[in-house]
Amino acid sequence: MDGQRKSWNGAAALIMPKHKLLMIKAKESGKWSIPSGGIEEGESPEQACIREVWEETGFTVQTIGSIHTKKAVIKDYDVTTSYFQCKLVKGQIAYHDPDDAIEEIAWKTDKDLLHLDLEYPEDRELLLSHFNRKAVEM
Repeated sequence: MDGQRKSWNGAAALIMPKHKLLMIKAKESGKWSIPSGGIEEGESPEQACIREVWEETGFTVQTIGSIHTKKAVIKDYDVTTSYFQCKLVKGQIAYHDPDDAIEEIAWKTDKDLLHLDLEYPEDRELLLSHFNRKAVEM
């Protein structure tokens, strides 16, 4: 390897009906995150977001807006993750996860979020800000 980092692009979904956030817990780390994953060849970030939510949670969603783009360096990768606000369309909690990486799927409150062990701790502030924004809109 010539010292060049590889790129990885992903998409993440913020789904918050009824003031609760849809989250998943990874088997390997035991930590929580919002549904997310890699963008496959030929997919737009929005399409990847919708697919990942279905695979990881069993819910069908619609993206309703881009809310954040996170750039980070993880190991040898330049990582770019597009975060989308999503609207729940239909479905129920179900495990379709092709990677068999999910231990639990659950709806979490803002109070839960304060104490959860997050896969991406840097996301806590962003996620909490959406609970606050939701409260102001009501």
